[in-house]
This record gives sequence, C-alpha cells and structure tokens, in this order.
Amino acid sequence: MTLAFIALLAIPAVGLSAQPQDAPNPNITVVGNPPADIAALPAGPEVKGTIIARSGDRIKVAAADGSATVVTLTEQTKVKGSGGLFGSKGKFTIASLLNGLPVTIKTAQASDGLYASQVTFKAGDQKTAMMIQQGTAQGFAEQSAQTEALRSRMGDIDKYNLKSTTNVYFDTGKWALSPSAKNELCMAAAEAERNENALLLVVGYTDSVGDEDYNQALSEKRAGAVINYLQQYCKWKPYRMLTPTGMAESDPLADNSTPEGRAQNRRVSVNVLVSKALDVN
Repeated sequence: MTLAFIALLAIPAVGLSAQPQDAPNPNITVVGNPPADIAALPAGPEVKGTIIARSGDRIKVAAADGSATVVTLTEQTKVKGSGGLFGSKGKFTIASLLNGLPVTIKTAQASDGLYASQVTFKAGDQKTAMMIQQGTAQGFAEQSAQTEALRSRMGDIDKYNLKSTTNVYFDTGKWALSPSAKNELCMAAAEAERNENALLLVVGYTDSVGDEDYNQALSEKRAGAVINYLQQYCKWKPYRMLTPTGMAESDPLADNSTPEGRAQNRRVSVNVLVSKALDVN
C-alpha cells in the first residue's frame, strides 16, 4: 500500500468515539413508542461490544466479530459502572453511554426490536470515552502534549511515514478472527506502542469472489472486527486510530485467479503511521 493511497483513505479522526453524540445517523431508524413496562417483555439476547453510533435513544453496538446490533434505551434502562474510582456506586444515566464505550447490555425483546433493561461498563472506560468525546487530553497526563501535537497535524495526512504493515487473513465470506490473527494484532499493537506518536490505519479487503456490494460490506465487517479487537483486547486507544475503511477487492496482494492468491487477498491491513513532523526514527 502506497502512502499516496493511504492519504486518500486516512480521514482525520479520533476513533469511533468521535462522532457527535446527537448527530443523525442514517443507519438508525426510530420506530414506534417504547413499551410501558420493559420487565413484562421476554428476555432478549445479551449484547456485548462497543458503542459506535447513537441517535436519540438508540445506540448501535459493534461486537468483536464485526456484527452490529441496534438497542433502544428508555427511562427504565438501568446504567451501571463497575470498578474505577466510583466502583459500582457511581451515578450513571443513559447520557453516560458515549461512542467508543465498551458495554454489556441485557435486553428485552419487543416486536419492533431490542430494548435495554440494563447496561454495564467499566467506569474507567466511560471516563476515557467522555474525555475523547469532549476533545480534551485531560486525564492523559503523561501523553497530553503528544496527543495535542498529533491532533494539530491531522491535516497533514499526506506527510505520514508508513512504519510497518501487519496483515491478518480470513476464510472465504468470513470476518471472524482466528487465534493466530488475534495474537498477531496484539503483537503489532505492542510494537506500535513503543512509538508514542504512532497511529493505526486499518483497511479491510476481500478476494474477487462475490459481487461488488457484498464484498464492500464484507471488507467493512473485517475492518470492524480488527478495530474492536485492537481496542478491547489489545488496549489500543481509540484516539490513536484513524478512520477504518473497507476497500473490497481493490489493491490485491496476489493473483485472484488461484486459491492461494485469493487467500492472500482476504485480509485486513493494520498500518502503523507516524507524521513526518513527529518521526524521530
């Protein structure tokens, strides 16, 4: 992948959590009125993942496998934070549920979708999401100066050095991470962490099997699965992540006419970038 190509992809961002909290989202449609008593509804599935979008009282949660679920919040939804300074006694409301926050949601099933009966998260994660949402480096004491320096140079995307690329691979039509891929992602994150100015750009790809629309959606799911794993399990901070993207079957690494070549093209590339202005190596 060339730096010129990366420059076209790398729209400045501070991770998934940077979306305005009340901005309209075309992927979330509010339908009907909430039920009078959520407790009277049958239990729905437990939803676990990271909040990636919010519109009104609905949130979209992305799981580690790249799938996404929309859940409706109501006045009956209990919001609990665990651990951290406030422990389980911290006072949280649905307003505390910010983009970029890893959550576990107990749901109730209604005819028009899922309703949240209880949302839990780590208080420390909520504090991090809140600071990112507010666009401040407060709380990242040891990194505040570096963080502001990175953000001030976001307009110079074309002036980045590509330090390394790690590719992880997928089965045909799948976006689930293999054990070896998970290990490689955390190794790549740990290596990138050695450079305090490093950012990650994640790009998903497919082979040539399938139509264009299918492959575009598949490449985005693969990129989303990698993003979630890097943040939730490899502890890579969202504000050091450039906006991920799916590129379907473009930019193949190998010949799509052979099984071996297609296997190499079913990948997600994790690119480590450092602004030339900050690159001291």
